[in-house]
Amino acid sequence: MDAASESEEPVCGEVVSVAHALSLPAESYGNDPDIEMAWAIRAMQHAEVYYKLISSVDPQFLKLTKVDDQIYSEFRENFEKLRVDVLDPEELKSESAKEKWRPFCLKFEGIVEDYNYGTLLRLDCSQGYTEENTIFAPRIQFFAIEIARNREGYNKAVSCSVQDKEGEKGTNSEEEEDEKGADSGGEKEEGVNTEN
Repeated sequence: MDAASESEEPVCGEVVSVAHALSLPAESYGNDPDIEMAWAIRAMQHAEVYYKLISSVDPQFLKLTKVDDQIYSEFRENFEKLRVDVLDPEELKSESAKEKWRPFCLKFEGIVEDYNYGTLLRLDCSQGYTEENTIFAPRIQFFAIEIARNREGYNKAVSCSVQDKEGEKGTNSEEEEDEKGADSGGEKEEGVNTEN
C-alpha cells in the first residue's frame, strides 16, 4: 500500500463515520460538539453552493425543489404579508411565529426531503452569508423564503451585484493593459502582425 492510499484511509473512515452520525436521530446526541460542528459545516457548504447559484444565474428562473409551486403558494397563503427581502428574526423565531410556522413546515414532511434539516438563511437578501446576516432555519422555511425571494425578484440584486463586480474587474484589466501599452511607448494594434 502506498503512502497516498494510507493517508486517504483515515479520511475516508472519518467521512463514513460523520455520514453515519448525521443519519441518526438528533435525540441520540444531546449537545455533542462534534456533531454540532458537522451540522454547521454541512449547512455552510449548502449556503455557499446556493449563493454561488443565485450569483451566477437569474434567480427568477431557479427551481429549488420538485414542489416549488406548492411551497410558494402555501407560503404566500399562510404568510402573505411577510416581508422576504429583509427578514425580521422575530417573525421566524418568536413563540407566536413558531406556532404559525410549525403547521406550515409539517405539511411538507414526506414531500420535501430533509424538510426540517438545519439550514442557514440570510436576513437581508441583498447581502451575503455573514455572521450578522445569517440565522439558522429549517430547510422548508429556507425554501419558502428563498423561492419567494427568487420569484418576487429580490434575489436579482445578488446576481446583478456579482455581475457588476465581474464587469468592473474586466474593465479594469482592459484599462491596465491599455495603460501598459501607452507607458511602454508601444502602440496597441489589433489584427496586425508587427513581427514581419
